Amino acid sequence: MIFACIHGTSADLAQLPQIAAAFSPSFEQTAPDTIVFRIDGLQRLHGSPREIAEAIAKHAGSKINVAIAETADAAIIAARNFPGITVAPNLNDLDVSTLPLTEEIAQVFESWGIYTLDQLAELPENGLAERFGPHGVYLQQLARGAIHRPLKIFQPETTYEDRIELDHPVSLLEPLLFLIARLLNDQCARLLSNAMAANEVTIRLELEDGSNHDRTEHTRTLRLPVPMRESKSLLKLLQMDLEAHPPTAPTIAIALTLKPVHPRTVQTGIFLPVTPAPDKLELTLARIRGIVGENNVGIPQLLDTHHPHPFTLVPSPPILNPQSPIPGRQAFRYFNPPLHATIDLINNRPVRLSAPGIHGKVLHAAGPWRTSGDWWTTTAWNRDEWDIALSNGALYRIYSDPQWFIEGSYD
Repeated sequence: MIFACIHGTSADLAQLPQIAAAFSPSFEQTAPDTIVFRIDGLQRLHGSPREIAEAIAKHAGSKINVAIAETADAAIIAARNFPGITVAPNLNDLDVSTLPLTEEIAQVFESWGIYTLDQLAELPENGLAERFGPHGVYLQQLARGAIHRPLKIFQPETTYEDRIELDHPVSLLEPLLFLIARLLNDQCARLLSNAMAANEVTIRLELEDGSNHDRTEHTRTLRLPVPMRESKSLLKLLQMDLEAHPPTAPTIAIALTLKPVHPRTVQTGIFLPVTPAPDKLELTLARIRGIVGENNVGIPQLLDTHHPHPFTLVPSPPILNPQSPIPGRQAFRYFNPPLHATIDLINNRPVRLSAPGIHGKVLHAAGPWRTSGDWWTTTAWNRDEWDIALSNGALYRIYSDPQWFIEGSYD
């Protein structure tokens, strides 16, 4: 393989990618002023390596350094240190400071009398590895021009934003959705081609306001719980959001922006039930929000607290009291919300329970287990818990906070 490297001055930085792209569609930009690419296939077009280098310099039309070598790193070092055109450079006499040395390594090399790449290349590799580790071996390989690596191909930054200027103001939602669908199809195809997804969608409608055609904006942002890139699902979400929050004037321009992120990857178990697809679940939640209101729909989130309630679908905490009337570990069902109860006490121990649908004499009671937390906040809590067995055989957990509640029942 043969590589060419272009090193330009600060005045040429913006032109370097265009210069490289004129000779190769794939190139690596190692620094703002340095670009390297392969030239193996250019010999039929431009001739020898020197003729290729001259063609690159001529195309640049400005002062740049061009170096051609058998490895990418050798070409980079030569272009950054030799002016003009250099073909098959001899790097032996270059100072070791041209390599990416740390301050410690530079001081050690100076104490050893190592000043050139040729001197560094002659050192025993095992000794460098013992003294400096992998970085020392890497520096010696650079000095020998012996690193053969693939290029890190330059990828231009991809933007996920489009805008459409309408010929006439549009008041109805249906024609707007037709145009939004076209934008979403283009953006989602771009996401797919770059192996990306979106976790945020912003639609900006520029509205006609008044007789002088001034413009105001109606902006809506959807923050998705999981990254998505299905245009139909995103369009449906935008449709339901715009139906709930319609623009106040005719639309004369549409701008759509997606926030790109890496897609979510989930490995499901062979014997686990199939869960709803994230896009279908989000559509269902959006429909529910449209019916009951946005403030009445949410996603459960674990709070940073030791408060024992509320819980959802978690196993019962272990019974620590050996005198508990609950034998072993049993399934526990939480009441959501806990049932308000009336408890009769004798000697501060529960003897009778009364609650909606639940009544009985307490035959056995274990407790109390006293817990508290969040005392450093305004939501401090303190509660006493009991496990009780009623005369009808039912088993419950009750607590006072300071009022009495039934937290749940044991199966």
